[in-house]
Amino acid sequence: MFVISVKPGQEVIEAVTTELANHGVSNGAIVSLVGAIDSCCISNMPKDDAKRDILTEYKQPFEMAGTGEVKDGKLHIHCILGREGNTSLAGHLHWARVDTWFVNVYVEAMERTP
Repeated sequence: MFVISVKPGQEVIEAVTTELANHGVSNGAIVSLVGAIDSCCISNMPKDDAKRDILTEYKQPFEMAGTGEVKDGKLHIHCILGREGNTSLAGHLHWARVDTWFVNVYVEAMERTP
């Protein structure tokens, strides 16, 4: 297992995808993701069509936790976001910007490319 640290000024999906490629990880598990972000886009499905996505962007700070997978080199993360007022959101992560704190992503590689 290894950790990828996303620092201020970075976007989570982009930074993690780059580091997975640098480590040669083509398949694996995102065992844990923890940190805080400043803006993001997540999606959920409408109740009458599981094949569609409703994308929603947020421009506010969130505490973030998540898990996911890497399959054939493609990153897939689901997350839970906590915000002001002690409410939470959850969904598929499309992008998240770190400007203030960090996000640490713990990866267990199942298969690496040479």
